[in-house]
Amino acid sequence: MIDKLYTYRFELFLFTQLFILFGSLIIPIVWFEYWVMPIFLLLNIAAGVLLVSKKKRLSRILFLFVFISVIGLFLGFTKPDFSEKFNYLKLVSYFIFYAIVTIEIIKQVWNAKVVSKNVILGLISGYISLGLLAFFLCLSIEILYPESFSGLVSIGDTDMTERLMYFSYITLMTIGYGDILPVTSIAQKATMFIGLIGQFYLVILTAIVVGKYINQKAITE
Repeated sequence: MIDKLYTYRFELFLFTQLFILFGSLIIPIVWFEYWVMPIFLLLNIAAGVLLVSKKKRLSRILFLFVFISVIGLFLGFTKPDFSEKFNYLKLVSYFIFYAIVTIEIIKQVWNAKVVSKNVILGLISGYISLGLLAFFLCLSIEILYPESFSGLVSIGDTDMTERLMYFSYITLMTIGYGDILPVTSIAQKATMFIGLIGQFYLVILTAIVVGKYINQKAITE
């Protein structure tokens, strides 16, 4: 069963990522934020464990994050007050999880001998994982140092987490509309780091994959 699912590891991981990012387009934000997104975060973490299932030791470590997510999901639905206190542990665990999975995706893409569909999907998943990593970093900063980012005031049904998610990806893509600004030193340094990592990923890893594809085509022709 695991071997069959492993073949579709990047598809499963990418699908859950995309739903985390864009699910609120089709589901009301209140329902999505408190009911749907936690479930898909759990599914995304489970798909992340599948990504590293060939590495037994690492997969056992990531199972710990699945366990933490299950507890957080249960507490969020049954004991919201206690769940708030549990948020710090969840944030740290999510950050570590996406750091590990992003590195593993980069390794798998980097070491691929043939540019296949999985490599392309892995390249996309890795970039989205960087954005989620950036989001949890920014969210942690805002929780530890309130008002580190200006422009996070709710707009309609959009709350702080949705705004920070938006800011993280806009920064990763180096678009920078200026509607949300880092105003503290730590927030500014985090923003610089996110922008640099996004550029390094696109320039270096994408160039490597394109180079492998060109060589692959040259050999087969």
